[in-house]
Amino acid sequence: MKLSHAEISNKAQWEEKGYRLPQYDREKVMAATKENPFWIHFGAGNIFRAFQANVMQNLLNDGVLDRGLVVAEGFDYEIIEKMYRPHDDYSLLVTLKADGNIEKTIIGSIVESCILDSEDDKEFSRLREIFEKDSLQMATFTITEKGYSLVNGKGELLPAVEADFTAGWEKPASYIGKVVSLLYTRYKAGEKPIAMVSMDNCSHNGDKLYAAVNTFAEKWAENGLVDAGFVSYINDKSKVSFPWSMIDKITPRPDASVEEILKGDGLEDLEPVITSKNTYVAPFVNAEECEYLVIEDAFPNGRPELEKGGLMFTERETVDKVEKMKVCTCLNPLHTSLAVYGCLLGYDKISEEMKDAQLRKLVEIIGYTEGLPVVINPGILDPKEFIDTVLNVRIPNPFMPDTPQRIATDTSQKLAIRFGETIKAYNASSDLDAMDLKLIPLVFAGWLRYLMAVDDEGNAFELSPDPLLDTVCPYVANIKLGEENDVEEALRGVLSDKAIFGVDLYEVGLAERVCGYFKELTAGKGAVRATLKKYVEA
Repeated sequence: MKLSHAEISNKAQWEEKGYRLPQYDREKVMAATKENPFWIHFGAGNIFRAFQANVMQNLLNDGVLDRGLVVAEGFDYEIIEKMYRPHDDYSLLVTLKADGNIEKTIIGSIVESCILDSEDDKEFSRLREIFEKDSLQMATFTITEKGYSLVNGKGELLPAVEADFTAGWEKPASYIGKVVSLLYTRYKAGEKPIAMVSMDNCSHNGDKLYAAVNTFAEKWAENGLVDAGFVSYINDKSKVSFPWSMIDKITPRPDASVEEILKGDGLEDLEPVITSKNTYVAPFVNAEECEYLVIEDAFPNGRPELEKGGLMFTERETVDKVEKMKVCTCLNPLHTSLAVYGCLLGYDKISEEMKDAQLRKLVEIIGYTEGLPVVINPGILDPKEFIDTVLNVRIPNPFMPDTPQRIATDTSQKLAIRFGETIKAYNASSDLDAMDLKLIPLVFAGWLRYLMAVDDEGNAFELSPDPLLDTVCPYVANIKLGEENDVEEALRGVLSDKAIFGVDLYEVGLAERVCGYFKELTAGKGAVRATLKKYVEA
């Protein structure tokens, strides 16, 4: 059994192994999509294959839609060349349920895969053709937050972007430059309307996409490389919209244990490909069952009935509330708390941490007691029910191969939004006092203890990637377990850093508490466990 059109045509061999197959005429859908595409997605990674493509699969199965998805990859062309096209654009979704059951679904809703390469005339001409179509309603993106940035970490223009500003729209080299070039094609075809929808997991994602696109349009217009009217087109919401969205679905890297299950069914050619850009991609994706996608309903050329597939459409203000609920309180802070302490306590699975009485209590208190009082209920999702699902279904799912080490990546970039916003809300409230926060400061202290790269048994471990490691690690470089250390003097510089914590911890009165916790966490071997037990069970 292989993931290809010829093999999938033999339905019986798949169905007897429990695989769900497409329930529609894929050839017919493919032809209709090629003629009148309505949705193109940029970013051919796992979240897209597990979420948006599966939503479309269900809608095609139910007869709600008669056309499928076009996907374009602009960062790593080998994903298309070595994974999509060899498998006839089919994908295999393995849904890992908390009760131990798995669902195996052959996804056929992606009916065309494209490479966003302006140097390849055939590939780019096809993309221009798609953007000229009246039928195109939306271009969506999962290219990660950094995909929208036109500058490097020092604020300097990326070389490809700088070159594109002067070279023009015909053969840009940068990712956003190529996207804007396609938009210019649509503008020249009659200023046709379209929604440009970021579905990346970052705050106010539509604004990030708009800022990048508008910067290109203005630079090209300023340099006389495009019509001046193109800037007006980009800024006319009746022509081009940049809706906000909030996405939530955990799709870890394809796991070897899942691969073994599929091999046991007789599947062949499942080996992952590691591309020259170090992208790890396999014919299958494994993902949790829970998923949320809330989108601002701003589609100037109309949109498909995606709400029938479980997506939620609402106004921008509600998207903002849902995002803050998730990122600042109900999921992301809990994940970060488990990541920091999971690394210190030697865990390699997030799900295993939820069997640890102290760690479970830690995130319960941070979620329900410290965070929930400042959450604004968005109406379409209930915050308490969201946390209930996170703590009782999602994170404890033993079949989700997610690790604290992965989630600990870039923690310095996450603390301000995941915890700092809660502290600010306490300070702004007439009914709440930031000094009542006990365990959020314990997470801050835990992160500083983590930066020592020594676990609770005194063994060294490797810190997860983080752009500020060279900046923050020196603060704890001279701290030794079990020794008398001038903690307050060592940490003063970092505790006052609003960029990291979202607030100056001295100004809000929490610096002393963090220092006190840190002293206890560094008292010697076993001090992390002892400190956790002391404060979560208090």
